[in-house]
Amino acid sequence: MKILDANLLLYAYDSDSLRHREAKKWLEGIFSQNELIGLPWQSALAFLRVMSDTRLPGRRLTIDEAVEIVETWAELPQVRFLSPGADHWRFLRQMLITGDAKGRMGSDAELAALTVEYGGVLYSNDRDFARFPGLRWVNPLES
Repeated sequence: MKILDANLLLYAYDSDSLRHREAKKWLEGIFSQNELIGLPWQSALAFLRVMSDTRLPGRRLTIDEAVEIVETWAELPQVRFLSPGADHWRFLRQMLITGDAKGRMGSDAELAALTVEYGGVLYSNDRDFARFPGLRWVNPLES
């Protein structure tokens, strides 16, 4: 399962982003395949929050537009929204400690834990994920 970090979703839909074209092409490619795609609630909510925040620079979406985009993802048969399971704390605790995830790195630890819990591969443009032992992750925008 390919598990998506919010940064790739944001780059793909923010035409002002320097990574827009390559992220859009990559995202369209994976959404057109049959492989399972895990969409953590954390990533979906970050997309909604950032893309609809008119205080941020660039073209922002209305909340209706942003919700409609997430709805199109939800309607794809290969997309699964991911929620923490009963053993999530065990995975999160491990990522927090082994990744020395202090402060704001806790969000990355949570995404890493969810990825390990589901046995997936995290796709992100954030190199900070290299700090989490046992996490399989790929930066699809790296050449």
